[in-house]
Amino acid sequence: MKIIGLVGNNADFSYNRLLLQFMAQQFTTDVTIEVQEIKELPLFNESTAQPAPACVVALAQKIDAADGVVIATPEYDHSIPASLKNCLEWLSFAAHPFTDKPVMVVGVSLGQQGTSFAQTQLREILNSPGLNAHVLSGNQFMMGFAKQQFSEDGQLTDARTLKFLTQCFATFQQFIQAHQVMPVE
Repeated sequence: MKIIGLVGNNADFSYNRLLLQFMAQQFTTDVTIEVQEIKELPLFNESTAQPAPACVVALAQKIDAADGVVIATPEYDHSIPASLKNCLEWLSFAAHPFTDKPVMVVGVSLGQQGTSFAQTQLREILNSPGLNAHVLSGNQFMMGFAKQQFSEDGQLTDARTLKFLTQCFATFQQFIQAHQVMPVE
């Protein structure tokens, strides 16, 4: 099973990137997670969007070829980052790789609340026309207090957090498998 892990911001250091990298190392049985960045995407402007930049086309092709996508979003001002919204604008305009694609939303934050507002907003966006993703309901992995959750070498240190992440990801794998056997209309 091939999964794209989409880093939902353009920061040089990101706990969300660290989470995806950890997942790529941790979940290797019958799964490959390829972490993808959105740093290089130019600002979306519909009037100058044709043809789509090569970096947008390449990302769309990777998502299209994947069995599923895990999007790791931070939360800025109760919302997703502008860079993630920009990425989704490009993909909904240029190629539509999320159409009927299984998607899991995860998020890490420095504070207590995790990324609950951003995840809710991201789910709504992913269900919009132009994206039409199949977003895994429930199993929302929101990790707060990121600095205390990761070791110096990028490993999750809390056994309960790791157990919950493992359960959520196993459910996502089942979601992908169920999606693969669903009849296409």
